[in-house]
Amino acid sequence: MISTTGDEVIDLEEQGWQALSSTPEAARRFYEHILDHTAVMLLPGGLVLDNRTAILDSLSGPPWSAYQLRDPQVLHPTNDTAIVTYEATAHRDDAPTYTALTSSVYVRRTDGWKLTFHQQTPR
Repeated sequence: MISTTGDEVIDLEEQGWQALSSTPEAARRFYEHILDHTAVMLLPGGLVLDNRTAILDSLSGPPWSAYQLRDPQVLHPTNDTAIVTYEATAHRDDAPTYTALTSSVYVRRTDGWKLTFHQQTPR
């Protein structure tokens, strides 16, 4: 089943980008809450983060100054999993615009949706 609006996991993706656009401390607080106990992130430049501590430690970079998420879609392979896909465009002050195809996988735990996988493929 595919959903394009009003889905909890799209809201979580938006909240994540908001946190990454504020301060490193706010980003860390958000991801400490939402990141699953086992998680993997595949990021540009061949960066593979495959443990929770490494992922949280990576959030200390400069915040995004602006971002936009385009055409978010959600696929629910099961009731307790959700795959979110979208195009992200983001800016950091004087840096070039960053555009990527993005996917995140969430699992439903007793305390809500948790991010277990995230990948960004630059465009």
